[in-house]
Amino acid sequence: MPQSSPDDPASPGSAAAALRPLRSGPLAGIRVLDIATMIAAPLAGSILGDYGADVVKIELPGAGDTVRKLGEQREGVGLYWKTLSRNKRSVALDLRLPEGQALFLRWLPQFDVLIENFRPGTLDRWNLSEVRLREVNPSLVILRVTGFGQTGPYSGRQGFGTLAETMSGVSSVLVRDMRGFPKDQPALTSFPMGDVSAAMMAVNGTLAALVQRERTGKGETVDLAIYESLLKFMELELLQHDATAAPSPTFVEERYADSAPRGMYRCKNDEWMSLSGSAQPIAERILLLVGGEELAKDPRFANNALRVRNIVELDAIIQGWCAQYTREEAITRMSAAGCAVGPVETVRTLLSNPQVVARQVVTTVQDPDLGPLRMTSVIPRFGGHELQPPRPGPTIVGADTAAVLSADLGLSATELAELDAQGAIDLPS
Repeated sequence: MPQSSPDDPASPGSAAAALRPLRSGPLAGIRVLDIATMIAAPLAGSILGDYGADVVKIELPGAGDTVRKLGEQREGVGLYWKTLSRNKRSVALDLRLPEGQALFLRWLPQFDVLIENFRPGTLDRWNLSEVRLREVNPSLVILRVTGFGQTGPYSGRQGFGTLAETMSGVSSVLVRDMRGFPKDQPALTSFPMGDVSAAMMAVNGTLAALVQRERTGKGETVDLAIYESLLKFMELELLQHDATAAPSPTFVEERYADSAPRGMYRCKNDEWMSLSGSAQPIAERILLLVGGEELAKDPRFANNALRVRNIVELDAIIQGWCAQYTREEAITRMSAAGCAVGPVETVRTLLSNPQVVARQVVTTVQDPDLGPLRMTSVIPRFGGHELQPPRPGPTIVGADTAAVLSADLGLSATELAELDAQGAIDLPS
């Protein structure tokens, strides 16, 4: 962690430290300053907060983060904001102004991690270049999340998760019939897959950089392009195309099968179940259950390559078997036979799934303004820590400005008022 003296407001024994609402967890004691906007990079910050880090979110005075207005609103408050900015305190600070920049550089030594997602060159124009940041905090881990990375011909372009899905090739292999896209064009997911995958990769990179800093004492810059995080999803396709010169799947009409049986099947009462026979022993159990010894020994389905080649016929057989039973009956029979099988849930039914309920994957948190809200718990679990439930994102832009800056920097009410008058910060009335 950044070094501080006993007289420093940030030192562990100071009154300021006593006021700091540190969370429990394996990252307790790590401080994160999040100046990013939108989804991918801020989500990485909230995940670090899940794990115990103390995360402070810097927002533009007045307007706040753009994501506050993204998605469904309740009583004028963005629901996505509440979970995307969970575990964070909000400080309204204008980094475009010299006064804001000076305050930021004075404050930065108290943090272990800085998260940003501005286009390359933006921080340089604000006199906050990486060189300058490291002058004031040499041990800082800087997480930089952008659409296309810090280098390359696309680095200066605007980039979002949507563009990552298309540039990574993911859009060309998505199932056509799930969202009604024409069969001769690529498709997009209905959720921010690119942003979420980037956030997870960003957390991994940040943790690796913190481990390295623990060993060497030196900070590190983590450069993540959102589209690159999705290339991990495409790794098998890339390898197969390169190694075998096989044509890449393009605008898949139903699915791109590399194993069979694998898919979703309709049961009685219009309920659906999924199964996977990717491993040979499991595939053999499925065949034996749905068609007896005759099907289990059918030469068309003797190995995975043959099953993929004859996937239409195999799917029809499995579908016929599933149609005889309710979903629960089919899953029970398949599970008893040692098959890999599960329900296809909707958002509504997921909340009552017994496995989800037993592990408390979705929790109810109390928001001071909106009341009870349901959101995911901390994932994964840590056996040695009793983790706190997530704290919803602050409703008011800059809700914690005065408390955080006075605690961390010892700013008086007069100094805060002067900064507010200059427009460098915003003190909510």
